[in-house]
Amino acid sequence: MDVVLEIADEYLLDNIWNATANAAASWLQNTVLGAAILSPKGVGLGGTAFPRDNLFRQIVSLYSITYAGIFLLYFLFATASYYLIFNHEMMKHPRFLKNQVRREIKSSLNAFWVLDWLTLPWFLGEVRGYSKLYHNIGDYGIVYAVLSVPFFLVFTDVCIYWIHRLEHHPRLYKHIHKPHHRWIIPTPFASHAFHPLDGYAQSLPYHIFVYIFPLHRWIYMGLFVFVNLWSILIHDSDMICNTPLENIINGPSHHTLHHIHFNVNYGQYFVWSDRLGGSYRAPKMEDDPMHDVVAEKQKLQQKQQAAVATAAAAAAAAAGAAAAALFEKRP
Repeated sequence: MDVVLEIADEYLLDNIWNATANAAASWLQNTVLGAAILSPKGVGLGGTAFPRDNLFRQIVSLYSITYAGIFLLYFLFATASYYLIFNHEMMKHPRFLKNQVRREIKSSLNAFWVLDWLTLPWFLGEVRGYSKLYHNIGDYGIVYAVLSVPFFLVFTDVCIYWIHRLEHHPRLYKHIHKPHHRWIIPTPFASHAFHPLDGYAQSLPYHIFVYIFPLHRWIYMGLFVFVNLWSILIHDSDMICNTPLENIINGPSHHTLHHIHFNVNYGQYFVWSDRLGGSYRAPKMEDDPMHDVVAEKQKLQQKQQAAVATAAAAAAAAAGAAAAALFEKRP
């Protein structure tokens, strides 16, 4: 997150902090927080009382950037996936909730502001130099930079598998993870529709990684975007089967089965942990929730046909009764 903060400071936040520094400093000087927050010299970078390395400024800036970032990523990718990939026929599934899309979005927005506060200390530590994020590719070489990507994915996948599986323990599930499983037939907007503690717990491996292993900061930002995109893509309720990577990649079909059956396919990117943990379930066409949609349509058609037949019979009976009445009235 340090690279994003640097860019934001350069092109936006320096001007904002400079414009508001005098008013903020005047207010803080009259509070007990003033001595702890304000620069000892009263001025800093660009003539502001809040230089770039000021703790208060970093907290406010990071929270604002993080919230704006996840907000934009969520609506950009989820909206694109919803209109371009998600099969809207799934919304006719008998287990698709009333106003579900609206409820998914509301749940996500309610989680964002809490989740961003929970993850803020990790991003703050990165900005203040406590992580192993590095700036120059030459520090560890191009080979390490390339290999760090699959290493990051495998490390986080294994960790998330066990965190996710632990969240399905009865003592935790109903308090933390159950809100996410309201969406049995999820749309892309369900990707972030979870309890804040659920989202935070499953995000921990991403944050911990850069405090244990070196990772180039631009690669880290790219992976941050990818992680959010992947989370959205696997929530499209699709059931694609018999693909070459099916036995390696935990794709949308695997995660669709997780939402339907609850206790299978806990992994995030790969299926290895599920195989080793005995929780793997391979996607099969007979598991496609679209079958339930078709069956529901057939039931509806049968009801409509029965209603039409009943109405026709009633009309015929009424017509017959009317004809009989007229016949009886003849002299």
